[in-house]
Amino acid sequence: MIARRRKATAFAPAAILVLFVSSLAAEAQALSVLPVNIFLQPGQSATTLTVTNQGTTRTSVQIRAYAWSQQDGDEQLTPSDAVVISPPIASIAPGANQVVRIIVRPSGSGTGREATYRILVDQIPPPAEPGIVHVVLRLSIPIFSEPLTRAVPNVQFHVEMNAGQIFLVATNSGLRHDVVRDIELSTNDGRKLAAVPGASPYILAGASRRWSIAAQSPLPLPSETLRLTGHSDSGAIEQQVRVVSTP
Repeated sequence: MIARRRKATAFAPAAILVLFVSSLAAEAQALSVLPVNIFLQPGQSATTLTVTNQGTTRTSVQIRAYAWSQQDGDEQLTPSDAVVISPPIASIAPGANQVVRIIVRPSGSGTGREATYRILVDQIPPPAEPGIVHVVLRLSIPIFSEPLTRAVPNVQFHVEMNAGQIFLVATNSGLRHDVVRDIELSTNDGRKLAAVPGASPYILAGASRRWSIAAQSPLPLPSETLRLTGHSDSGAIEQQVRVVSTP
């Protein structure tokens, strides 16, 4: 298993549900997971995830797996039995760890494309207590399962204009995901457009992503060419991108 040895920790600001009530006290558990990204080498089907309770009281978590895709620029999570989680529910004492075993079944798609999944680790709220509001946390862990044949990304960009709005579109025609960072656009005369917001940086194999960007007047013209720079897991990015007008 190849894993990036970083630890993700979720506190109250990362909660999926936060209730602010001035007359009530708020309590939140702190959970961390390791690794934060799971990479399965060709032919590898099993790995583990460690969930740590960094809080001061016992907490319970539910772990579920989903197939992960990107459609029409949106993230899609679909329940899937291709990933087996054991145990799917666990109770963790304060300061203790829970090792979760993960088995990924062969996709059998025959496309030679990397399979992608996400694991959601949801904290199960404790029983209600008078005067206490509990904060529920969620952690999302990506899984990348490489095919048996060599797979690489192939990401190309273009800019779309529609009713005065500008979008950067990235299309990955390769067989493996890529991660893009620090993307900037500039015109031929050196004028910089606003940097692309730092939303989810993943572009999955066979998928497209769209980012709305802010531009200062004058706007680029259709058929104009812009310079795009940035970084990705594949290396530095430098492309000349076309501006196209869409209905």
